[in-house]
Formats: sequence, C-alpha cells, structure tokens
Amino acid sequence: MESLAGKLLIASPKLRDPNFFRTVVLIVQHDENGALGLILNRPTEVTVKQAWEEVGEGDDCYVEALLHQGGPCEGPLMVLHDREELAQITVIAGIHFSTEKDALEDLVTDVDQPAKFFVGYSGWSTAQLEGEIEQGAWVIAPADPANVYDDDAELWERLHRQQTFSQQHPWVDPKLIPPDPSVN
Repeated sequence: MESLAGKLLIASPKLRDPNFFRTVVLIVQHDENGALGLILNRPTEVTVKQAWEEVGEGDDCYVEALLHQGGPCEGPLMVLHDREELAQITVIAGIHFSTEKDALEDLVTDVDQPAKFFVGYSGWSTAQLEGEIEQGAWVIAPADPANVYDDDAELWERLHRQQTFSQQHPWVDPKLIPPDPSVN
C-alpha cells in the first residue's frame, strides 16, 4: 500500500472503538513498520501552559490553547507546527512534527505561528491500519493546514460529509451544499 503520511483518516460512523469514535487523525508517519498519527479533534481540558508548568524546567510558555489527546498510546509531548527549521518530520508543506526538547521550548514561546500540541498518539502495527481501511473503518482524505490547525468543533462532521458526498456525487462541489439542505 502507498504511504498515507500526510493524509487524514476520518472515522467511519461504524467505527465504534471509543478511542477513535468520530475522530479525524493526521497520519504523520506510515511505512512497512506501521503508522503513527495524531487525533486532531480531541482537545483536553488542560492548556499547553498548564501542562508545560508540570513538565517544563521553568521556561516561559505563552501558549494558552488546549492540549489535544493525540491517541490512546502514551508518548512525549508532540507538536504539529509550520516552522520548517524546527521539524523532525515534514508531514506535508506547512505541517511539521516535533518532539525534541529544543523545538518544544521554542514553540511554547511563539504564539504568532500555527501550532497544535498533543499528549499521546495513535499507533498501528504492520498492516493493522491497512486492514482497518479495508474493513471500512476509515475514509481517507488529503490533509490541509487549515484542517490541522483549526479547532473546529465540527471538524469530523464537516469532513465526513464532504468526503462521503464527493465519493457518491463527484460532479457536485460539497462546499456549495448548505449544512441544512431544507433551507435551500
């Protein structure tokens, strides 16, 4: 299978696993060894600043945004951001991934650039994600920085509707369809 790095996985309505129910996952890395992704639409109730005070070394943090639960697997603090010079992995243009301490220290002081912080990640072993896709658990869509950095509470609903409608009616632009067709 072709690498899904840089793609979005939109949970199918039939995916009932509570870890992934109605989620949108950005695939950061995908190869023959498995996949790593981050859930974009699962904010916690803790701000980045609050979390940084607990794990930081007293350095300043100015990010008041909510920390996101990236998935059920434990891991270090992770960030998706747009600063190429701080990238460990370039996911796609405008979306970079970092877990390194020096990059994190720089990113927690920069509130002018797009960034989303995560605790935990989503991981799949070899061929596991491919099997879930074959079973219809996920709809695949291209990633876009606007979808990654935006904290749209309706992200899953919007993307799921766009993708399923586009697949069924490729000649109609889903952006032109009102959320409630009865007002048409």
